[in-house]
Amino acid sequence: MCDLVARTGRHQQRYEDGRRLVAGCIPFRYRANNDETSGDEQKKLVEVLMINSQSGPGLLFPKGGWENDETVEQAAAREAIEEAGVRGDIVQFLGFYDFKSKTHQDACCPEGMCRAAVFALHVKEELASWPEQSTRRRTWLTLPEATSQCRYQWMQEALLTGFSDWHDKWSKDGGGGGGGGGGDPV
Repeated sequence: MCDLVARTGRHQQRYEDGRRLVAGCIPFRYRANNDETSGDEQKKLVEVLMINSQSGPGLLFPKGGWENDETVEQAAAREAIEEAGVRGDIVQFLGFYDFKSKTHQDACCPEGMCRAAVFALHVKEELASWPEQSTRRRTWLTLPEATSQCRYQWMQEALLTGFSDWHDKWSKDGGGGGGGGGGDPV
């Protein structure tokens, strides 16, 4: 049984310019690359965590409503715990991504337009139980695997132009040890 409880309802939901504001993250970790062609130096392979969609095929990154009583970073970290059962360090703001939701149309946002603030989350802990574990499966994937299995175009864009570009620069600059707050999304 999980002691954590997922937030529900829209009474604290943030909206801006007719769009529902959403926070999400691309959870990542490193594992040893056992590829023998990599030479003497043991390189680390980056993997990202994706979860199943509750409404169809394909995989997603954790995301959900950004509420009035939290920062956007807190919302992204909360969604990672609720939907994927992981905790970690938010290390970089990756960008804003606009999309249309077919399931979240309401009086404040009748056309279902959303703007997602997406972050890189370096995973430090995988929880044994989490609020949505009865309906979510989590899967660690390489970047090419994640790209091919991603359900939504805007999430693929966040992975390719946000996460991959940032991670390539971060790795070359000696990143990989966590830390770093990244740019300010608001």
